[in-house]
Amino acid sequence: MTGIDIHAFSDQYCHFFDDAAFEETTRPGFRRRVITGERLQLCFWRIDGGATGSYMHQHEDHEQLGIIMRGALDFRIGDVDDDARTVLSAGGIYLAPRQVWHGDSVFVGDDELDECWILDVFSPPRDDLRSATAEPIVTRLGDADGEPPTPGASTNGAAS
Repeated sequence: MTGIDIHAFSDQYCHFFDDAAFEETTRPGFRRRVITGERLQLCFWRIDGGATGSYMHQHEDHEQLGIIMRGALDFRIGDVDDDARTVLSAGGIYLAPRQVWHGDSVFVGDDELDECWILDVFSPPRDDLRSATAEPIVTRLGDADGEPPTPGASTNGAAS
């Protein structure tokens, strides 16, 4: 579609790849584009290789399905006491049902752009992802003192 204004074709149902549509977030190296429907939400992440800021967390009321599109994701998922890491390359998929711990991620950039692209799908949609400057609300493992959070308590922080 070179030379064609893709915005002329976008509507409420179709969204074309548009670099300018990605928003900077409060974390350096993280850009995203969020498309929200009635019952699900897509968050298209473009993350610089080597970017930091991911911690173990869980979503109290949301399922998360992630598809790695570029680069790789080296992360933990499952039992909070399990230090085992999983590496997913392009085409790899993870599913984090409600209240399943995940995160502590290392984002590995691809050879072309040095970026990790992840498509995260949430159900139901997360209100805290509607603005790039809003602090995501998740249940985070530990607080500033290293103590475990109160079960069911939510804290503000960055999601992976």
